[in-house]
Amino acid sequence: MKRTLRFGILICILAGLTTTEVGSSRQKRQTYSILPSGESDGTCLNGGTSVSSLHSHGHMFCLCADGFGGDHCEIDMRANCYSGIGLYYRGTMSKSESGRTCQEWDLDTRERLMSSDVNSGRHNYCRNLDYKRRPWCYVLKKQRLVQEYCNIPRCGFTPDPSLPSPAPTEPATESTCGQRLRKQMKIVGGTIATVESHPWIAAIFWRSRSKQKVFRCGGSLISPCWVLTAAHCFPDGSNTRARRFSVTLGKNALNETEPTREQTFKVEKVVIHEEFDNSEGNFNNDIALLKLKANDGHCAQESRTVKTVCLPPPRQSLQAGIFCEIAGYGKEKKGLWYNSQYLREAQVSPLAHDVCRKPDYYGDMITANMFCAGRPDWSRDACEGDSGGPLVCEMDNRFFLFGIVSWGEGCAKEYRPGVYTTVTNYNQWIEQKTGLSSITAGSMFPQK
Repeated sequence: MKRTLRFGILICILAGLTTTEVGSSRQKRQTYSILPSGESDGTCLNGGTSVSSLHSHGHMFCLCADGFGGDHCEIDMRANCYSGIGLYYRGTMSKSESGRTCQEWDLDTRERLMSSDVNSGRHNYCRNLDYKRRPWCYVLKKQRLVQEYCNIPRCGFTPDPSLPSPAPTEPATESTCGQRLRKQMKIVGGTIATVESHPWIAAIFWRSRSKQKVFRCGGSLISPCWVLTAAHCFPDGSNTRARRFSVTLGKNALNETEPTREQTFKVEKVVIHEEFDNSEGNFNNDIALLKLKANDGHCAQESRTVKTVCLPPPRQSLQAGIFCEIAGYGKEKKGLWYNSQYLREAQVSPLAHDVCRKPDYYGDMITANMFCAGRPDWSRDACEGDSGGPLVCEMDNRFFLFGIVSWGEGCAKEYRPGVYTTVTNYNQWIEQKTGLSSITAGSMFPQK
């Protein structure tokens, strides 16, 4: 019975090998077994099948599906174009736009960013690291290493053969999201920032029954007509009346109005995440969208003080320890009865998820839809009134919206960092509700 079973396994192996592989493996054919069809231990990617030893039952090598290669089937041999901005391009192109040969990636880059790449990054293939505009690599120019974009077309783009080939420059319609002019003033006890430093910040106001205009929350402009904010800013839930809200962009101070810098809109629609839940006191799925009502046929217009922020790719996580920025009009410290009248900012660092879930932090109140961020000395934090505002991180001179100010115990309290909604968990939801994606958001300002 055992001989029959082993013979059957060998037949399966031989059927999966080419004639050349059969000849070269004849002396070892009794050494391997193949996982049943459709099963994988996660070692082999892109539909590859793990071949293991009959004696040790450990992984030996991968049988790759058509079109894939590499030790773990991680190389897409057919990849001759890239989608989006090419974050997931895994082809073998290794030439820059100028025709230069790409240099191999350095050790530091491989260890930080390419552990799951082809041969752990020990190659010179084009990749999009650090959220640049498309796949790139290092090349030698005058004995110096410089970055150049690669000569890879975008998938689905077919140039008109009747037109002359354009020079290798960035397309005019490329997104302008996440770019800013840096201006700030230092003051004792914190930082006041002019709105040019955070031109995507939105101030959300609510009109009371007495017609008084009351500041409610912060938000982030992700396209000319859409603002992303926190669901808990709308305690009436599905009964929220959009007409009672307005949004002002380009605002430096809550108690001042600057018509030449600000743009104000009524709210046409409030979209609260269907699974927003505060039954455990932790604001799970704390995310909402505001659709701005157009003025004279258009929504926000790009200026020095009004710009969109970039949406990061889905499921992209932040590394603990990097510095990101938060901004808002909230209270300067816990216990004050008034908000800051000026836009303020601070730098915070994301904490590892398992750290924030420790019992001396927040325990199991932290879900997969949240992350924590703070300072090692607990000196900076978001506070009441900053809700809905942005946590942005800089990549390749652009700012990406990774977090929404959600909740926290106190302000700048030891072992109680700020908690933020993980925006990358909601890319699909944002796209369903708005028609935007991380690629199109921020690129739709009217061309001047």
